[in-house]
Amino acid sequence: MNRRRGSLGVAGVALLGLLTGANGMAREKDAKSSAAADPAQVLLIRNATILTVTHGTLEKGDILIKDGRIAAVGSGLKAPADAQVIDASGQFVMPGIIDCHSHIAVDGDVNEGSVSVSSMVNIADVLNSDDPAIYRDLAGGVTTANILHGSANSIGGQTLVIKLRWGQPAAKLPLEGALPGIKFALGENPKHSNFRVSGMPDRYPTTRMGVEETIRGAFTEARDYKKSWDDYNKRVAAGEKNLIPPRRDLKLDPLVEVMEGKRYVHAHCYREDEILMLLRVAKEFGFRVQTLQHVLEGYKVADEIAAAGTGASTFSDWWAYKVEAYDAIPYNAALMTRRGVVVSVNSDDAAEATHLNQEAAKSIRYGGLTHDEALKLVTLNPAIQLGIEKRVGSIDVGKDADLAIYNRDPLSAYAVVQKTLIDGRVYFDREKDLAGRAALEQEKKELLEKARKAAEKKADEKKAEEKKTGEKKPEEKPKPPQARIDEGGAR
Repeated sequence: MNRRRGSLGVAGVALLGLLTGANGMAREKDAKSSAAADPAQVLLIRNATILTVTHGTLEKGDILIKDGRIAAVGSGLKAPADAQVIDASGQFVMPGIIDCHSHIAVDGDVNEGSVSVSSMVNIADVLNSDDPAIYRDLAGGVTTANILHGSANSIGGQTLVIKLRWGQPAAKLPLEGALPGIKFALGENPKHSNFRVSGMPDRYPTTRMGVEETIRGAFTEARDYKKSWDDYNKRVAAGEKNLIPPRRDLKLDPLVEVMEGKRYVHAHCYREDEILMLLRVAKEFGFRVQTLQHVLEGYKVADEIAAAGTGASTFSDWWAYKVEAYDAIPYNAALMTRRGVVVSVNSDDAAEATHLNQEAAKSIRYGGLTHDEALKLVTLNPAIQLGIEKRVGSIDVGKDADLAIYNRDPLSAYAVVQKTLIDGRVYFDREKDLAGRAALEQEKKELLEKARKAAEKKADEKKAEEKKTGEKKPEEKPKPPQARIDEGGAR
């Protein structure tokens, strides 16, 4: 889906300027830095119901964390005297939620929609670590997100996986070692069915067959480009001298990486015919589609998706918000799971991401998934789809200590996140959040009052200037025209 941020109005710009220069902004930055400060080297979560995802549930269990990783899982674990201890009695601990389709933390529009193949642009270049959606998603237990380009292009921009390390600079957000991706899109969005730019001619393609041709044409170019580089490198390796390398093409480089298995394809799609089309094109050019995103008609072609080794990242129950979504059913995730597809449930929306635990729970009601199978939809399965399952997605010794602590079973509609940890750090603490709201509200009032006074002062200054410039000067009588004087004297 496409996501566009709203622009600030004049008053918003003025307030933003005031905030930037105020002590309040500095205090906010300090608070963020403090929240992300290095934790104790050892942390022990004690007496929790631990939902490991991979090896069942452990009642009154402990999790020992050392240097940001899970060191032990069991009961009655011992920790050094100086270890930080979290008493999670009566609470539930699950792996941090992984959102396989997100558009948060992007500065500006997520679409470079001027061309249909925009593989040269990269979401990594516009990461915004100050996006408040990062903190809000942490409050929903999300620890990792796949940040995607939009779906305005048949082949869109490059993508990356981040951890929601709120308070850290943008350079610290990407998950180290995660394979990068690229966004593809099929159907109404890339052919611009639902929108036109006023005054601009239609951009190719405007049909579904045009979308297929655009993808096939781009990979045909990439295959030839790859061959030219392979030939050049072969000749260099053979010892030939004074060779001229092929011209670098930033649009084709990512597509070559796709064919070499160095970059994942995440494809926005809805209809069964287009799903099969893309799987055929991928087979033709020797690459695998890593995930089909949305994939609302996936239940119709689940066997073919499974045979291709492709994952499916879908919505829980979104339906009929446009024509190509009309055949969506809430049983989609469960039906594909039963046919052997690795399925995840994603948000595609910052607000939706705050309750992905509930979105996963719907597949118990619609399709009869087990408790662990439902949890996997937002933990281990998206980790597999993103190639990071050795790092995150379950509570296992050696994995990153990315955890969400709930007051109830996470699949309950009444469950609320109490703490969210990434790499053993507490990035969200509900108790501290609630305790700090009064101070934030007071600071907000003070800043708004400053903004009001600044606006009044500016208005008064403007009136004074208008009054000053509005006073009329005495009219001067027009002077008679003067005779032209040349060097030789008057004429």
